[in-house]
Amino acid sequence: MEDPIQLKEEGNKYFQASDYEKALQSYTQAIKLNKDKALQAVLYRNRAACFLKKEEYAKAASDASRAIDINASDIKALYRRSQALEKLGKLDQAFKDAQKCATLEPRNKNFQETLRRLGANIQEKLSIQFSTDSRVQKMFEILLDENSDKEKREKAANNLIVLGREEAGAERIFQNNGVHLLLQLIETKNPELILAAVRTLSGMCTGHKARATAILHYLGIDSICMWMSVDNEEISLAVCNLLQTITDCLLGQGKEEHHGKEEALVLDTKKDLRMITMRLLDMLVSKKVSGQGRDRALNLLNKNIPRKDLKDHDNSRSIFVIDNGLKKILKVVGQIPEMPDCLPLTENTQLTASVLLNKLYDDLRCDPERDNYRLICEEYIKSKIDPQDMDKTLHAVQIVSGVLQGPFDLGNKLLGMKGVMEMMVALCGSEREIDQLVAVEALIHASTKLSRATFIITNGVTLLKEIYKKTKNEKIKIRALVGLCKLGSAGGTDYGLRQFAEGSTEKLAKQCRKWLCNTSIDARTRKWAVEGLSYLTLDADVKDDFVEDEPALKAMFELAKASDKTILYSVASALVNCTNSYDTKELVPELVQLAKFSKQHVPEEHPKDKKDFVVKRVKRLLKAGVVSALACMVKADSAILTDQSKELIARVFLALCEDPKDRGTIVAQGGGKALIPLAVEGTDVGKIKASHALAKIAAISNPDIAFPGERVYEVVRPLVSLLNTERDGLQNYEALLGLTNFSGRSDKLRLKIVKEKALPDIENYMFENHDQLRQAATECMCNLVVNKEVQKRFVADGNDRLKLVVLLCGEDDEKVQVAAAGALAMLTAAQKKLCSKMTQVTTQWLEILQRLCLHDNMEVQHRGLVIAFNLITSDKELAKKLVESELLEILTYVGKQEDHPKKQHIINVARDCLTKCMDYELIKPLSQA
Repeated sequence: MEDPIQLKEEGNKYFQASDYEKALQSYTQAIKLNKDKALQAVLYRNRAACFLKKEEYAKAASDASRAIDINASDIKALYRRSQALEKLGKLDQAFKDAQKCATLEPRNKNFQETLRRLGANIQEKLSIQFSTDSRVQKMFEILLDENSDKEKREKAANNLIVLGREEAGAERIFQNNGVHLLLQLIETKNPELILAAVRTLSGMCTGHKARATAILHYLGIDSICMWMSVDNEEISLAVCNLLQTITDCLLGQGKEEHHGKEEALVLDTKKDLRMITMRLLDMLVSKKVSGQGRDRALNLLNKNIPRKDLKDHDNSRSIFVIDNGLKKILKVVGQIPEMPDCLPLTENTQLTASVLLNKLYDDLRCDPERDNYRLICEEYIKSKIDPQDMDKTLHAVQIVSGVLQGPFDLGNKLLGMKGVMEMMVALCGSEREIDQLVAVEALIHASTKLSRATFIITNGVTLLKEIYKKTKNEKIKIRALVGLCKLGSAGGTDYGLRQFAEGSTEKLAKQCRKWLCNTSIDARTRKWAVEGLSYLTLDADVKDDFVEDEPALKAMFELAKASDKTILYSVASALVNCTNSYDTKELVPELVQLAKFSKQHVPEEHPKDKKDFVVKRVKRLLKAGVVSALACMVKADSAILTDQSKELIARVFLALCEDPKDRGTIVAQGGGKALIPLAVEGTDVGKIKASHALAKIAAISNPDIAFPGERVYEVVRPLVSLLNTERDGLQNYEALLGLTNFSGRSDKLRLKIVKEKALPDIENYMFENHDQLRQAATECMCNLVVNKEVQKRFVADGNDRLKLVVLLCGEDDEKVQVAAAGALAMLTAAQKKLCSKMTQVTTQWLEILQRLCLHDNMEVQHRGLVIAFNLITSDKELAKKLVESELLEILTYVGKQEDHPKKQHIINVARDCLTKCMDYELIKPLSQA
């Protein structure tokens, strides 16, 4: 249809039929095709009516305005805009439109009533505004008066923050010179007043692009960055939040409302965003900026520059930062804290810079962009290499080390630059401790790649051993030890590590634990101790000693809270080793015998790697608070918590969940919540391990406690993912138990299980030869049949679902019988069609029913009698068929039994069956017979 008039008529019909969505489509299509101005006004006002009905008031006001732009006297458009503006809270504008309507049609009672209502609402709003204005004024007077009581000041500050978070309050503060007064509060240099002012400004900017832009220009980005640079963590964080709120608005997350030509306002935000980005990059290399301020700048760049969705092709923000600020980020990465000219840093600054390098590199879309990134890095590193200036060269090595902690592939390419590896090894042999410290750390990061490790093994192992033995500097000693451990791991042997440690890795591990617990050593150095333990705990004696050392465990868990990619991986690795949750190859007995015969070495399981020792270690870890530490690790940023780390954490959780008695503790300490993201994102192995751990918890826990609120619905998909023939039997079984538990809680959960397409898999397991799997699947189905959607599938033609349930009622396995009979009892009670269908699916149905009604197990017998009652009540002819069978004798036998508390529910159902048969006049009472 291409005629606008016909489309308009079609839209009118849909509107009258209350189908506003189709009416919208017709009007929209007509607007696109129409060229007549008068008709265009009608189409816009009609579409405005649709938007009003759909409660999309901003769009309704916009369309009505377009109609008014064409015809200023369009009374319908004016009235519809008035209605929309009223809903949007713009009462004064709504009143003006209603006034125009009343002028055009003075006798229209509807317009007169609207004017009265709007007038009253405006008066009420004005009184509230005057009240709010006076309150705002009073708050500022108290806050700016140095003689004000401290308690009054605190109350006024809190009230101001609350008011700033409300749209009406924020607007009143803004309109009453509030930004200037808030700036005065910041200039008092009183930390409490500064915090109150900054938090109020954040509230005022939230979700309002125009106001956020005005506040940014009034305060000035230089002032905001200066406040963020202060050495006060609370103020620095509050200002960082303010700048993030402003950035969110500029990126388009604020409210945008347009009401036609008269109010159209276009804000060009690109210039402001670039200005903010440039100032943040300048902060990175300024000596005036505190370590915390530098961290805030890096965090803001990390959050706002790279694309959040790679489907979005615009990576211009990353390209801009690489072209204008990559060298500044590299300068931060290349800082050496022990040198006098170092910029102020925190423990996390350089790692956060490495994370930013990684995010920027990952955000690049093609090889030319990546080549440009690499060339900038190479050029900057070459500018730092100077054989005559060792300090300058040291910065070059530190930069390579930092890049290796970020975009690893790029780091490896930089290692290939001429002379870089040789320079690292040479610095290890330097007499200066600072040279050794930087070089050893760089070698550790470089040795992750086996090809590089081979070079270092050939050229640097001896140097590392010498450094470890001779140096008295703990920082260097621990790095040398980790370097040797890492090289052993990369090369697949220990390279004489045991001999070097005088025959015992336990000594090395003990030294690492001492460093870990020594709070006088800086946190950065203690993190290296954790990395050392992540290698050393492969030794069974070491891991057993480690879990007995509670202070060392707690020190490691505390360090795990730091936002550090390496520390998270190291902690997770050590815990995997301690819980033996790594994969092990099963030894084939025949091959073992063959190896022994040929006098080859056959690895034997260490006594402390046997199950009893592993269980003890798990208990010790739980007691030390491992679950809280893991839950904290899971919350880390995705750039820090890698997929490999997630897999390791999932392995540990699965090992912790092994004993059902421990699962309550795991849930109480946040384990259930932490496992959900691990089951959804990460490596395939990691997701399976996390899903299995969730299944173990779901199988025996109250879902309302383990996964409160909406969280329980997120667990369904991971459980369903385990119903797969590629998963092992235990995973299948525990997933079925978890789904059984869930399906017994609510119909919403049952529907979620159905939507996740679990039904076919559950039915498949009902055919399983394995007794426990068949039982678990049948019990799950017993709970699911309560759902109407599941019942419809049983009623539908062309499937054997009902037949399967009927046949399972005849199984010898009592637990399967209980579940199947329960499912059949509920199905036949809910759907009368299934009563007659049951008699057609198999010739054995009557025999199976009679066996159920005579069963020794009272639970099975009761369910069998309920099925019989459902069949009898569904249809007289079916009841007649049952009466003519031996079932009547069974019902009579059960019904005649004397009342008994334990069996009363069974006797009552049998009597109800007989009563119904008498109602049908199929049988007569004994007195009439």
